[in-house]
Amino acid sequence: MSDRTSSPLPKYKRVLVKLSGEVLLGSHQYGIDSTVVEASAQKIKEVVNMGVEVAVVVGGGNIFRGISASARGMDRATADSIGMLATVMNALSLQDALERLGVFTRVLTAISMQEIAEPYIRRRAIRHLEKGRVVILAAGIGNPYFTTDTTAALRALEVKAEAILKATKVDGVYDSDPTVNPYAKKFDSLTYLEVLQKELKAMATLASSAIPLTTFTRSLLLSSVRGGMASLITVPSLDGVRPRSDCRMAFSMPFKELGS
Repeated sequence: MSDRTSSPLPKYKRVLVKLSGEVLLGSHQYGIDSTVVEASAQKIKEVVNMGVEVAVVVGGGNIFRGISASARGMDRATADSIGMLATVMNALSLQDALERLGVFTRVLTAISMQEIAEPYIRRRAIRHLEKGRVVILAAGIGNPYFTTDTTAALRALEVKAEAILKATKVDGVYDSDPTVNPYAKKFDSLTYLEVLQKELKAMATLASSAIPLTTFTRSLLLSSVRGGMASLITVPSLDGVRPRSDCRMAFSMPFKELGS
């Protein structure tokens, strides 16, 4: 394992990074942008060097989007299964980039394919994290009809991550898609109840787990791990359930811009 850096101590010991397929797409129209993958791997390595345990959930939208194929007539379960396989391709690509940097990595898949990856077992994933290995979680939760955002929420709870950092192409939560609507309104603060009421697509499935949601603008990944969020939203208890202590959700710019 690489030597630890002398930078300020991180706020979190264990984080889960949600890396969307759109991020890995980079400037390409389709597939994997190797430059973005390598830059992502470098940023993850820097976090690992801080002593932080890192799990990564990868999407597959740069290769195949099940819901889009379903809209064109393909059986939804079949389309989602293809999408899950796309996440495995991205996971292997990221693993290769990390290992070329000397970072010990394991790919765990929710669908058994033992010739190329380990099956996802919660205790095994935690053990890998404890040993300082980056754990890349692929194939969603192994079932159709669930997004990789749902996977990120579930796996974060299972491996006891202290923060969820979501790398996307936008810098926060908006009332509509800012890449389509130039007048989209950005929310500096939200509660999960507001997310659900406004029908915003901001990993609303996390609401039932009472994990606070934090957004930040153009923040560095390293800064995020140190707790340098632009804003912290206090989430009221849901039906008497106390929010998990010190568990955050963050939205960031793509990894290729996280060092800018």
